[in-house]
Amino acid sequence: MAKQGQDQSFRPIIGIDLGTTNTAAAYVQKGHPKMMEMADDQYMIPSVVLKESNGKIVVGDEARSALVAMPARTIASIKRNMGEDVDISLGKEMYTPEEISAFILKEIKRVADEQLGEGEKEAVITVPAYFTDQQRQATKKAGELAGFVVERIINEPTAAALAYGAQNLEDDNSVLVYDLGGGTFDVSIVEMMSGILEVKASAGNHQLGGEDFDWLIVDWLAEKVKKEHQVDPREDVRAKARLKEEAERLKIELSSKESVEVSIPVVTVKADMPVGLDTVLTRAQFEEMIKPLLAETKEKMNQVLNDAGMKVDAINDALLVGGSTKTPYVQQLVRDFLGQDPRRAVDPDEAVAQGAAVQAGIKAGSLGSGLIVTDVAPFSMGIAVLDERRGREKPGAFKAIIPRNTTIPVTRTEQFTTSFNFQTTVSIEIYQGEERWVRDNYFLNDFLLEGLPPNVAGAEGVGVTFRYNLNGILEVTAKSITTGKEMTITVEDALDRNSDTAFQDSLAKVESAYGSDEDVDDIFDEEEEGGASSDLSKEAGQYKSQLVEELGNREGDVKKEIEQTIAELETALSKEDSTLLHDAIERAIDLSVDLEL
Repeated sequence: MAKQGQDQSFRPIIGIDLGTTNTAAAYVQKGHPKMMEMADDQYMIPSVVLKESNGKIVVGDEARSALVAMPARTIASIKRNMGEDVDISLGKEMYTPEEISAFILKEIKRVADEQLGEGEKEAVITVPAYFTDQQRQATKKAGELAGFVVERIINEPTAAALAYGAQNLEDDNSVLVYDLGGGTFDVSIVEMMSGILEVKASAGNHQLGGEDFDWLIVDWLAEKVKKEHQVDPREDVRAKARLKEEAERLKIELSSKESVEVSIPVVTVKADMPVGLDTVLTRAQFEEMIKPLLAETKEKMNQVLNDAGMKVDAINDALLVGGSTKTPYVQQLVRDFLGQDPRRAVDPDEAVAQGAAVQAGIKAGSLGSGLIVTDVAPFSMGIAVLDERRGREKPGAFKAIIPRNTTIPVTRTEQFTTSFNFQTTVSIEIYQGEERWVRDNYFLNDFLLEGLPPNVAGAEGVGVTFRYNLNGILEVTAKSITTGKEMTITVEDALDRNSDTAFQDSLAKVESAYGSDEDVDDIFDEEEEGGASSDLSKEAGQYKSQLVEELGNREGDVKKEIEQTIAELETALSKEDSTLLHDAIERAIDLSVDLEL
């Protein structure tokens, strides 16, 4: 039997906003996008992954709660590593960014199976408009590792505009979409006319977002501790995580308050004594911190206007997207730039997921919206050529064949000639980027066109054609003008050019870890974690000393609770058991907070 919300006439397709801080999903129900409920009436889950001591993978709120106590077992903000050739440690295991992202997406798949019925599901997954080909393909791979058929990768501001456009089909507007999330920033200009939604230009920075605001606060708090106690808490992994958690709270509260008190009983330790922090952070101080970062977003708004050939007064509406746009200073910056109040027609936390669902619904035929969508190429794409200046030739110059912000899908052809006498082969090296030299751009792929007739330099022509579609798939063809012989390559996965074996190995690794509940060695082993067990013992001793000192000031049930917590700490210390130490410390932290120590 199909569950509520499932339409058996087609394979379910869901839209997923795979965010730096949080992840959300939506699907089309009765002609409208509907957010998928994750847990406890929440429509988002934290994009945090925890590997428990038994090897089981946990995603979401529980994982986020473990960031401070178990930093070696948890990872957050993995989106910022997408497309990088790096390994990330979770306990004793190493994972790629795609594999960790797949854990998050598998949690979305689990919820989707519960709500829409078991079985194969397609997904439209969003990425920042300024994600490179490597980052897009890494995102696609993560979705496939999670068990989705990844139908399309679309840009986040485009998705947000889709959510807006689905509600305003009759309007003819030029809309600026300002998307500032936890880890990325995008700005796009979208033109809506008679049901056609056309992205005119996009710009952004995939390393700019609310996370950067948090770390600025962390530095501010750490400098306070350093100045007062001559110890830098950023050198203590748990203290740093504790300050990061506090920074997130402060940032959120400063959206509605002019100042927020900071009171942390134990930030770190010095000479085996706890070091705390009591201070106040004002909104004005916070705004001063983030002002340089937000100045860049203003520059990007100017850039997209220039790229679109528009003046600021041609913008009819502004759409704020992403959790970081809740910051009053951000809203004021956009208001001042455009001379109008930005719109909140769609929840900034839900707009991208809803828009992805709209795209999914259009594809599936479950949404008769009448919307037609075009997008733009976020980066220029081209090939390596000779640079000829002052009579000298230098190899390695970049020639764009599809300039950035070209409307897609698109096909472009450029003509080139041989560069030396009797040349019979030509190497086509494909790059993505905006720099003059290919060494400063992203290498995508290369291939050889052979069989050119031997001739003098410049006599033989080669046509190079780029075809770029809405899924971000680039097809490149090189063709000899004389013989008609051609060679074509499709740039679908610049990250993994190995055989399917590599993908299957990752798939088995993800499936095994996500479903694991077998006992494994404790990852707080001192040899493996560089003294993490010793750090736990030190922290437990600090809390024990603090509670012993407080014991004489309390009576009745509170005193008994303190005594019980001290006993648990002593037991954990005597057995030197990492799990017991962690649990006892967690209880001591909770009690310290309750007692306002």
